[in-house]
Amino acid sequence: MPTIHHSAVASVPVDVAFAYLDNYETVPDWMFGVSEFTPTGEFVQGLGATFDATMHVGPTKVSSRVEVTEWIENEVITIASLDGVANSSTWHFRSVDDNHTELIVDFAYKLPGGLAGKALGRLVGPFVESAIKNTESTLRRNLESLPQGEH
Repeated sequence: MPTIHHSAVASVPVDVAFAYLDNYETVPDWMFGVSEFTPTGEFVQGLGATFDATMHVGPTKVSSRVEVTEWIENEVITIASLDGVANSSTWHFRSVDDNHTELIVDFAYKLPGGLAGKALGRLVGPFVESAIKNTESTLRRNLESLPQGEH
């Protein structure tokens, strides 16, 4: 499964960064292409929470159900698809100091096998990498623009 790894440092404490990413209501504000992110069960955060996500990829609208498969407060959140294109994103949070957090994302996806999958991979890979970089820079900008009282 191809994986894209990216990291950057945001000028906020680790607990602020984690709380922002862990809040499902903020996901459409920072995740590239996501227009809706709606809880489907009784949990809105933490291990086992599920969400319906709607994403726009160019002119195409794609829906998928995702689940939080790993969650350790202020350390890691992993979200994996339950249907649609197989993918997962793992966000690690590392405190650099009291006011800086390293955000590390690993995004993995699975394409069909054979020649069609290889051809699709050459097209999809650069798009996914660009989307991850866009997501990270938007996320960092949003975190750093939170009112001081939320830091």
